[in-house]
Amino acid sequence: MRLKQRDISWEGDVDSQKECGKPQRIQIVQHSLAGGLWLAAWLFTIGFLKLTFWQGVWAIVIWPYYLGLYCATK
Repeated sequence: MRLKQRDISWEGDVDSQKECGKPQRIQIVQHSLAGGLWLAAWLFTIGFLKLTFWQGVWAIVIWPYYLGLYCATK
């Protein structure tokens, strides 16, 4: 006795798409705007707060912390 392998789809039933003759569509989404805003904010933080090289590297992860620390002292 052999089990049949079944295709699994997250968006609809693959078997019904094959029966209708419709090809499966693949959508590619790019989020370059969010990445660009993050990069601009990171570079702004390094320049505005005059961070050292290693603080700038660390600011890749926690740049809001440095801005908050600066604003809290003012």
